[in-house]
Amino acid sequence: MKRVTLLLSAVLLMVMVGCSDDDEVTPHDRFETYVDHWQNQEFAKMYDMLTSESQQEYSTEDMVDRYIKIYEDLEITDLSISYTALTDKDLDTAMEEGSATLPFTVEMESIAGKITFDYEATMSQQGEEEEKTWFINWDPGFILPEIKEGGEIGLTTTDPTRGNILDRNHMPLALNDNVWEIGLVPGELGENVEADIEKIASLLNMSVDAIHNQLDASWVGDDTFVPLRKIPKTSTEITDQLFEIDGVIGNNATGRIYPLGEAAAHLVGYIRQITAEQLEEKDPNVYGPNDMIGNTGLERAYEEQLKGEKGVKIYVSKEGEEDITIAEKEVKNGENIITTIDANIQEAIFNSYEGEAGTTSAIDPKTGETLALVSSPAYDPNAMIYGISQSEWDELQNDPKNPLLNRFTATFAPGSVIKPLTAAIGLQNGTIDPDEGIEINGMSWSNGENWGEYEVRRVSESDGPVDLKDALERSDNIYFAMQAVNMGGDSLVNGLKQFGFGENIPFEYPIEASTVSRSGDLNDEVLLANAAYGQGEIEMSSLHLAAAYTTFLNNGNMIKPTLLESEEKGAVWVESLVSDEQATIMLDALRSVVTNGTARAAKEASFPISGKTGTVELKLTLDEEEGATNGWFVGYPTEDQDILIAMMVEQVQELGGSSIAVEKVTDILEQFQ
Repeated sequence: MKRVTLLLSAVLLMVMVGCSDDDEVTPHDRFETYVDHWQNQEFAKMYDMLTSESQQEYSTEDMVDRYIKIYEDLEITDLSISYTALTDKDLDTAMEEGSATLPFTVEMESIAGKITFDYEATMSQQGEEEEKTWFINWDPGFILPEIKEGGEIGLTTTDPTRGNILDRNHMPLALNDNVWEIGLVPGELGENVEADIEKIASLLNMSVDAIHNQLDASWVGDDTFVPLRKIPKTSTEITDQLFEIDGVIGNNATGRIYPLGEAAAHLVGYIRQITAEQLEEKDPNVYGPNDMIGNTGLERAYEEQLKGEKGVKIYVSKEGEEDITIAEKEVKNGENIITTIDANIQEAIFNSYEGEAGTTSAIDPKTGETLALVSSPAYDPNAMIYGISQSEWDELQNDPKNPLLNRFTATFAPGSVIKPLTAAIGLQNGTIDPDEGIEINGMSWSNGENWGEYEVRRVSESDGPVDLKDALERSDNIYFAMQAVNMGGDSLVNGLKQFGFGENIPFEYPIEASTVSRSGDLNDEVLLANAAYGQGEIEMSSLHLAAAYTTFLNNGNMIKPTLLESEEKGAVWVESLVSDEQATIMLDALRSVVTNGTARAAKEASFPISGKTGTVELKLTLDEEEGATNGWFVGYPTEDQDILIAMMVEQVQELGGSSIAVEKVTDILEQFQ
C-alpha cells in the first residue's frame, strides 16, 4: 500500500508540474496584450508593460506624450499591428532563456496616406520567480523606425491651386491671376505720415486703425514690408494714386480675378475667407482658418471640385542628413469648370440693360446649352474679394433696384409670354381649335356675377371673330381667359405641370421652381382666367420660360437646359407636349407676332425673328387701375434657331413697355448672327 501511495503521489506531482508549465505566461500572451493596448491607443498601459531599463531610459513624456502628440498631429487612424509567432522550438528556448524577439508589422492611415513599417520587439522576463512575466524593451523605433536613433518628425502641406471657371470657348469667367499686394515700408514713409495713412486707408477701403495695427506689430521694423491688401492689377486708377505715396510698395501676388465683373457677378459669384462658423462644419483636413471658400454663384456650387485637395508630406529630419519621407499625398489642384456660357453674349446682354433691372436667360434651343444667365443690376465681385467699404456695401443694400438680388434664379409673373404655353395646352387637350374664331365684343369681359366688378381687359379690338393666330399676334387677354375658363382649372394646371411647373428644373444651378398659384391650383375662376395670360399668381423663371419655348422648335419636345460642357446635348426634358402639326402652328404664329403683331420692333432686323411679347401689370390688388409694369420678350432667329433669348425688363412703364425688351433682344441677335 505504501508503494502505491508513493506512486500516486509521484503521478500527482507530475500532473501539477505539467499544469504549471501550461499556465506560464508566454511572450505571445504578453505581446498580444501590448498590441491590444497599442491598437486602442492606450499608451499609458503600454508604458506599464515596458522593461525597467526602458522606463529608466524613457520617461512617460518620452513615450506616452510623444505617442499622443505624433498620432494626433499625423491624424493616425485604422491602426493595425500584426506579429510573427515563434516556432515551438524557439518558444521553448525563449521560455528557458527569458528573452524573445518578435518581428511585427504596423499599418496605419495618416493625413498623408498609409504608413507601413516592419520592426522587432525584444522582450525580457522580469520580476520575482512567482510573478515573473514578459516586458517589452521599447525605443522610439516603435513609433517610426526612422527616429530610433534620433530625429524629428515633420509635416508640410501644399495648398492646391483653385480651378478656373471657363466659358464655352475656354475664356475665363474666374481665374487665378497676378494681383498687387499693396504694403508699406515704415522707414520709407514721408513727413506727413498720418495724412498718407488716411489716404491709403481710403484707397484700400481700410480703416486707419487697421493700418496702424499692422504697422505696430512686434515683427515690424523700419525696413519691413508690411502687407495691407491685395487689389487687381486692372485697378490702375487706385494703384496710380497709391504708388505716388512714399513708402507704398506693390509686390506681385496671386489672387482670384473675375474678368466680366458685374456682367457675370450673380452667375459666377465670388470667394471669400472662410468664417469661423463654416470652419466648424468643414473637414479640418481640407480647410484651414485662412482658406478661401466659394461664397456665391458657381464658386459656391462647385466648391468641392474647384477647391482641390492639399498635398501633405510626413518626413523625418536629422541634422546634417537628407530628410526621409515617411508618407506623402500629392497635392490635387482644383478642377476647371467648363460651362456652356458664352462670355460675349453674357456681357452683351448685361450691358444692354444700361443699369435697368431685369433678368435674361439665353439658350441654344436645339442643344439646350445655356449661353447666358443675366441679372441686372449687379455688383463687382472683384470688390467683394479685395475690399468694399461700409459705405459702398450700404449703398448696394439700400439701392431700390436691389443689385444684390439674383434675378435669374427667381420667378416672376410672365405676362403674355405664357400665352403660347396656354395655347399649346389647349391644342393638346382639344379645347382649342386653332381655326375657330371667338366673337369678342368690346375691350373688357367678365364671366358673370361671380366675378363681381372684375373684368379682363385687352389692348385692342378685333375686326370680327378672334382665332388663335390673331389672339397671339395682338396678345388678346380676353381670348386666352375665355379659353382657360372653357378648359377648366384642372386641365390648365395639369398642362402646366407637364411643362414643368411645380418641379425643380433639371439644371446644375439651383433655379426656383415655377408655380401656377400660391395654393397650387386654379379653382378660383378669376385666378384661372388671369393665369391663362400670365397674370394672377402664376410665376416663372426666365430659364424655364426659355426651355418651354424649345418645345415649338423641337417637334413638341421640351429640351433640358444644360450648364456644363460635359453634359449631354439635346437631351429631352419632356416628350410630345404638342404634335408636329401643332408645333408648326405655334411657329407660324410666333413669326406673325413680329411681322403683324406686338413685336414689330423686331421686324426691321436684317434676318427674320420670331417671338412673343409680354407686359405684366404689377398691381397690388385686382381693383387697381394702374401700376408698374415689367416687359418681356422671348425671341429667336426664325431660320437659324441657334439662340433663344427670354428677357424681362422691370419698370418699363416709362420706357415704352415690352417694346424695350424687343429692341434689346433684337440688337443682341443682330450682334451675334
